[in-house]
Formats: sequence, C-alpha cells, structure tokens
Amino acid sequence: MAPPSSVTETTVAIIQHPPAVLDLEESLRRAVTHIADAAARGAQLVVFAETWLTCYPAWVFGLAGWRDEIAQHWYRQLLEQSPVVGEPGSPNDDLELLRDAARTSAVTVVMGLNERAGRASGTLYNSLITIGPDGSTLNLHRKLTPTHTERIVWGAGDGAGLRVVDTPAGRVGGLVCWEHWNPLARQALHAQDEQIHVAAWPDIPEMHHLAARTYAFEGRCFVISAGQYLTTDDVPAEILDAYRQGVGPDAPAHGLLFDGGSGVAGPDGSWVVEPVIGEARTIIATLNLGQRTAQSHDLDLAGHYSRPDVLKLSVDRRRQTGGVHFTD
Repeated sequence: MAPPSSVTETTVAIIQHPPAVLDLEESLRRAVTHIADAAARGAQLVVFAETWLTCYPAWVFGLAGWRDEIAQHWYRQLLEQSPVVGEPGSPNDDLELLRDAARTSAVTVVMGLNERAGRASGTLYNSLITIGPDGSTLNLHRKLTPTHTERIVWGAGDGAGLRVVDTPAGRVGGLVCWEHWNPLARQALHAQDEQIHVAAWPDIPEMHHLAARTYAFEGRCFVISAGQYLTTDDVPAEILDAYRQGVGPDAPAHGLLFDGGSGVAGPDGSWVVEPVIGEARTIIATLNLGQRTAQSHDLDLAGHYSRPDVLKLSVDRRRQTGGVHFTD
C-alpha cells in the first residue's frame, strides 16, 4: 500500500445511525455492524458522531442544579456505561470489539465516545479516538473545553490529542463541536498538513455547517462533519422528558431529537456531499485528495501563508494526569 502522503483518492463513510443510549454493549454491537457494512461498500475511513458511545447527555442542560439527585443518578448510569481506553488487548480497555471490527474490515475508525478516565474513576472526557486498520490507537483526543453546562459531565481535556495521524486513507485529524471556534486549536491541526478533518457534533444547525465549511476552506482539507441521529424512541423512557428539555424548547414529544445533518465539505469550502437531514443512513463519499494540493496554491496556513517570523503558537501535547506524583 502506498504511504498516506501519496494517497490520491479515498472513500469515507459517516455512520448517521442511532447508538444504544446508555448501553455500551449494544452500541458496540451496532458499531461493528455499521463498520462491516461501510467497508463492504468500499469505505477506508469510517466516522461516528460526537459521544456516539454511549450517547450525548443532553439532559445536563436541564438538570444543572446543585446536588440534583436525578442528575447524579443519570451521571452514574453514563459513567458505568462509558468505556475505558487502554492498551489494545489489556484488561483496561473496553474497545476490543471496535478494534476487531477495524482489523477485520481493514479500515480506520474515528469514534466519538464518553471516555471514562479509569476503571474506578469518577471522571469522563468527551473524546474522539482514531483506531487504525490494525486495531491500534492512532490518536485519542479529549475535548479541550466542555461548553456551558457540559462541564458538569466532562472534564477539561489536554493537548495530547491535537495530532494529525497517518492512515491508509490519508492524514487525519479531528476536533469536537465548539472546538471549531478555537482558532489556536484549528491552527495546531492545520500546521500538521491535515488532509481529512473529522468534525464531530451532537446536532448540526446552520452555524455548525458554517464552521465545517470554514474549516475546510481555511485548512485546505476535506471536512467530514458527523452529527447524531436520535429519536424519542431511542431514549429510555425514564430520562426522556429531561433529555427533551436538554435538546431544546422545540424538541418534539415524539419524533426526531437529533436529525443528523452529516456531510462532507471540500478544500474550497463547498459541499462534496450536502448535509443529509432527517434520515438514518450511512453516507459514502469518495474524495480526490489532489484537490487539497490544488487549493493550496493560494492558501497554505502550514506553509507559504504562515508568518512564523511574526506569529508563533506553542502547543503542550503532554497528557495531563491530575498533578499528583507518587514516590515510593
């Protein structure tokens, strides 16, 4: 296989299907099925939305009171149904089914997940993991700053995952939701010659579409914008009212809570695949990576359009571990 830098064409898939809310085992089973189906249709890169494992906890926007017993109950459920990411094959890794699916289908998988920091930890991160076709972890990005009341659910991430990695599908990076309005995070990835960027969202209103297209134009890369598809039937009845309130005042009593909106933007900022709204579907697109090179003729923020003599950015990519050091 040609090295990633010389890949000229690649096929990607966005999984716009509902997860099993608060059910890790069933969500993994569904993911395996979707990966196999996408690979059978030619996909080399398979992308899932923000926190697809094991749901976007929308209820937090309505259950933000101090020591709210209902909020504590559902946080516990989310924590217990969220995977720990460890070394492949180790007891401290809950993603072996996902890794096996990547190996079996020889694809790269980018998955949004609620990541439990450790087997006994009480902390979750809003994470984006990239798994290579050999089942290895190529990158694990933790959302730098949870937004608004999301901070009740997720801890703040670090710079360890601000990486663009080589895959057989091309050079792949990713950010989560409103990180796309952090210009320094964007530049940290632009500077690594990103060919394909994964933009993971819960919902994708017009402003999120605008952010995806702007990122594509700015970075001269393809942006795979992946949104959640979720209906009221997919949410456990006990949490449905709180979940609906968190989605917003217009959330229906029955029907779509998150309507997808996934699509693919090209290096000129135009849609390669226009947003698919209101439909559970696997979206397939074949990308000509040479378009990125052509568009770099007049704008390359990693090269001739940068001004390192004037503007500098320093990124700390050490994994933060809580600030406690034990010497025995």
